[in-house]
Amino acid sequence: MTNATALPTVLHFTDPGLREQLEALPASAALIGIGTDGTAIAVDIDNAPHILVCTDTGGGSTTILRTLAAQFLHQGAHALVLDATRISHLWAKELPTVTHRGNVAGIHDALVGLDLELKRRIDLEGDRDDAPRLIVVFDEADNTLRHLTRYWETFRQKDDPKKSPAITALEDVLHEGRQARIHILYNGRAAGRALAPAARDQFAAVILARVSTGIWQRLAPIDDPTPKTSAHPGRVHVVQDGDAHPTQALLMTDAEAAD
Repeated sequence: MTNATALPTVLHFTDPGLREQLEALPASAALIGIGTDGTAIAVDIDNAPHILVCTDTGGGSTTILRTLAAQFLHQGAHALVLDATRISHLWAKELPTVTHRGNVAGIHDALVGLDLELKRRIDLEGDRDDAPRLIVVFDEADNTLRHLTRYWETFRQKDDPKKSPAITALEDVLHEGRQARIHILYNGRAAGRALAPAARDQFAAVILARVSTGIWQRLAPIDDPTPKTSAHPGRVHVVQDGDAHPTQALLMTDAEAAD
């Protein structure tokens, strides 16, 4: 499929042998794509519990979230999909193990409830492995956090905390989700004042495409020079453990993800 320097032109779910590569991964891992040496580039959420995807317009961030989430669902996880656009993840809306929220009020309530679920799981006396993994797919996250801040201001009472409890809940999950088997797939730059810096630091795997050098330096500082960006569809860099892997991301359609 590739040689030592080239990446696949495109990577489809239906390509020969790809399904077998997916099935060979452990239940805690999902395939992101194929690297320059033809090997699978995957993310294991036992080691990198939260994943940040940051691309410029047309970089494929929503597709990447869909492809990763579908694989974890296939492996038995449940998902909470926070989709402020209300249309980006309709593929998941009718699935029995998915909760889909598309307006600010619903996303606020879902995140507050997620914090309660986090605490419930942490307090479990038995084996937490009995609880299904919970994947939180947070699309258009930066804009949504700004809307959540404004939403909280509309009804916050004098004695209430200034910060939105929904955003506090997200920060709690970023800090403690690993031990509770709750994982965030975050589409955005995690910039601004909405998220505390310590929470932003919890993304152990970062997927970047078509971003500036400044964003690279902030989200994924590496020892090597900042890689050149590419306008080729599906072309990303996967940064884990300080290394940046040029990768052709897997394309999974809505129908393939739902199936």
